[in-house]
Amino acid sequence: MGVSTSSPEKGPDDTRGPDDDAIAVVTVDFPPVNALPMRGWFALADAVRTAGRDPRVRCVVLAAEGRGFNAGVDIKEIQAGGPGALAGANRGCFEAFAAVYECEVPVVAAVQGFCLGGGIGLVGNADVIVASEDATFGLPELDRGALGAATHLSRLVPQHLMRALYYTSRTATAAELHAHGSVWRVVPRGELRHTALELAREIAAKDGELLRLAKAAINGIDPVDVRRSYRFEQGFTYEASTVGVADRVRDRFGKEGG
Repeated sequence: MGVSTSSPEKGPDDTRGPDDDAIAVVTVDFPPVNALPMRGWFALADAVRTAGRDPRVRCVVLAAEGRGFNAGVDIKEIQAGGPGALAGANRGCFEAFAAVYECEVPVVAAVQGFCLGGGIGLVGNADVIVASEDATFGLPELDRGALGAATHLSRLVPQHLMRALYYTSRTATAAELHAHGSVWRVVPRGELRHTALELAREIAAKDGELLRLAKAAINGIDPVDVRRSYRFEQGFTYEASTVGVADRVRDRFGKEGG
């Protein structure tokens, strides 16, 4: 359980590809639903940054174990820890999202099942997304007494659809995101890891130094500063907490009628 970094698994013929040593697989595993505690977000940030700094690595695959890719922050930890826990979770999310975006090499996100809340921050900042057919994407923040990651959802769907999804807490399917061009491929769940690694191998076959320059160049022409934009959003999360509305909504979370 936790965050781990590994090399790609051997293929069905018990072999590894020639570029597998240039791929780092960062895997998140926080049962039962991958709702990350504060330490999990910081551990994820450290793992991605470490992988990106490794001169041997030319592509990072961000994956998860379990039913879903990510269920956001651990609401129970925030409820139990009060303002300090909320601040810690916000800092952790900020660091994890930034680590994916600023990773020195391309990041391929392999998404299965639910991708919610903080999961949107991760995949929205990834370079490429591969998803299973059962993957769904959404921001249930308004149901959880929080705000944030509209910055990243805007990277996945058009502006008006982002607003509709945000205000209603509805989700979009992998097929819908594929239609919008933000998901590279949609595959059966059993083929997800293989497909993500296949793409990673294609990327990792390029010159490593040139790949790092390409990543920096592409980030440099982004029309939105994702770090500043997300930090702006987080300010409203703090405001919601300060005036009590966040606690009021969170206290209803998971309860009948809530």
